[in-house]
Formats: sequence, C-alpha cells, structure tokens
Amino acid sequence: MAASETVTLVLGEDSPLPESAADVEDLVRLLRGHVAQLGARTAPGIPALLRAQRLCSDSVPEGYMPSRVYLVRLAEATQELMAHVERGGPRPISVEGGRRWRKPRVNVLRGAVFALALACLVFAASMPRT
Repeated sequence: MAASETVTLVLGEDSPLPESAADVEDLVRLLRGHVAQLGARTAPGIPALLRAQRLCSDSVPEGYMPSRVYLVRLAEATQELMAHVERGGPRPISVEGGRRWRKPRVNVLRGAVFALALACLVFAASMPRT
C-alpha cells in the first residue's frame, strides 16, 4: 500500500514536481526501499525487477530536469514491479528449509471428526454393560 502511495505521489496527475533536490532524494530513497521490499516477493530474473534494480543502482543525476526524469522513471519501474507482484507472479523458492504442510480443507476435517465420533460410538457399544 505504501508503495502505491509513493508512486501516486510522483506520477499522479495532480502531483506537482518536487521543488528541491532534497525532496527528490527523499522520494528516490522511498522508491528504492519499495523496490527492495517488492523484489524480495518476486523470483530473481524477472524483467520488471531487473529494470527497477538497475535504476536503483544508478545515482540521482545532477540538475533540475535530469533528476526529475530519473525520479519518474524509477516510479514507473516501481509501478511495473508492483503490478507484477499483484498479479501473483512466480514466487522465490523458500529458503526456510523443511517441509511446509498444506492446510487441510474443511471437508477433510469434518470427515476426520465424523470418523472419530463413529469410532468412539462403536467402541462404547462394544463394551459390556454392568
């Protein structure tokens, strides 16, 4: 959510260009952080990720227009990466190690409870009465 707000702040129709170089630096820093976070949620080698990472590794150009053009390009690359993550692109391989168990479906749980209840009923009926 924060990434889309930052991108809207840069690319929005009603958003003015940043006034000072410090404002540009702040927005670039925010966008680079968003690219790092989004990059952790995608598989390596995705073209959108590579483009965004390449732009992040570049330094902010000097001058009014070049720095604003760089900022817009970085915001567009971040937006493209966000769209890829929202579409549910391929995920990175988990490095946690170990196996993750799938969550059983509700009907499987209901069946297991029913089978256990039936087994308890059969066991109780087979006991001799005193």
